[in-house]
Amino acid sequence: MAIPEGRIFKFDPEDMIQSDFLEAFPYVGEKQVIEYKTKEFSAVCPFSGLPDFAELIIEYIPDQTCVELKSLKYYLISYRNIGIYQEAATNRIFQDLYPVLAPRYLKITTIYNTRGGIDSTCYIERGEK
Repeated sequence: MAIPEGRIFKFDPEDMIQSDFLEAFPYVGEKQVIEYKTKEFSAVCPFSGLPDFAELIIEYIPDQTCVELKSLKYYLISYRNIGIYQEAATNRIFQDLYPVLAPRYLKITTIYNTRGGIDSTCYIERGEK
């Protein structure tokens, strides 16, 4: 098992993610693709305790609900001090949003800043676009 060298910063466990912040509102209308982007997503690498920064893209086709943006922002900020691997963060966001939206289609993409010379992009999608 690998052990990080140097200092390790403290971080919070995944159970501190505030998925209960997410709220939805009714959607009535034509089939449309909705896309939200932010370059301000951050969490903490649980190996080193160092911050990970990413562009987060949420793309979905609503069925009966849309996510309320202020609640989404609060939810995303709750990751700020959470120790979670990049792949797990992408999965967790998908797992938290999917039941709130019950969409026709959902895709979560995280594009992380380069770390150690390696670029990392993760995505999960479900449904037909």
